[in-house]
Amino acid sequence: MEMSRITARRKVVRMTVGRAPTTREDVLAVEEPLEIRVNGRSLAVTMRTPGNDYDLAAGFLVSEGVITRGEHFFAARYCAGATVEGLNTYNVLDVSLAPGVTPPDPSLERSFLTTSSCGLCGKASIDAVRTKSAFPVVDDPVRVDAALLSTFPDTLRDAQAVFEKTGGIHAAALFDGATGRMLVLREDVGRHNAVDKVIGWAVKEDLLPLAGTVLMVSSRASFELAQKALMAGIPVLAAVSAPSSLAAEFADEVGMTLVGFLRGDSMVVYAGAERIESGEPSEPSLAGVTG
Repeated sequence: MEMSRITARRKVVRMTVGRAPTTREDVLAVEEPLEIRVNGRSLAVTMRTPGNDYDLAAGFLVSEGVITRGEHFFAARYCAGATVEGLNTYNVLDVSLAPGVTPPDPSLERSFLTTSSCGLCGKASIDAVRTKSAFPVVDDPVRVDAALLSTFPDTLRDAQAVFEKTGGIHAAALFDGATGRMLVLREDVGRHNAVDKVIGWAVKEDLLPLAGTVLMVSSRASFELAQKALMAGIPVLAAVSAPSSLAAEFADEVGMTLVGFLRGDSMVVYAGAERIESGEPSEPSLAGVTG
């Protein structure tokens, strides 16, 4: 995908209190709709940054429990005639599932809009949101050194080419939990899309389940991101910002390690602390202590 599809230029007025306004050109992250179709039937429309759309669609299908292996994602193509003039806008993607792969249940198909801030809009209840994973993580034996984990945010930030230009885009990256090697990074205006792009890359590479890995996100850790990680078999989710209460409860329920406020040399572990090794003895618990 060309950078011109990913970023756009716009004239802006810069104002600083006590100084004269100045006019300049700024660079913005592009946000456009992508309609995802499966075997010709519309499944969802998401607002995303163009680029790695095949990964996005594949990751979305993993998140929805439709596919679990690369061979399930048979083919994909952009649809011509996406406008009344018959032009191909590269904003409608039709995925063909491999023979024998069960398509999404028609009763679950929905033509809802997932915004760049909310990937769950259109799902009526928490029961509709939950999806059963083929890859449980509770028994994943990975142990991650805290000092190594603390380097992930800077590694992610240094690799964010679009953020460097715009300052307004999320990123998700997959790391090897043992070596700290970054396996893949994807950017998008939607944090859930960035995660889907990472998972989509992985399923197309036939790497699922992603045992022993850490999913690092540049945003807060929502329930949805935790569930997407579970659907791909990722045992550790780390975020530079806070998790939601439901994300923490979900991580604890499924045996996932959830780390928030990963900044500098500190972090807060909300679930699965046994997987994070600090090299220092833990402080005694205050449970049961009376004064």
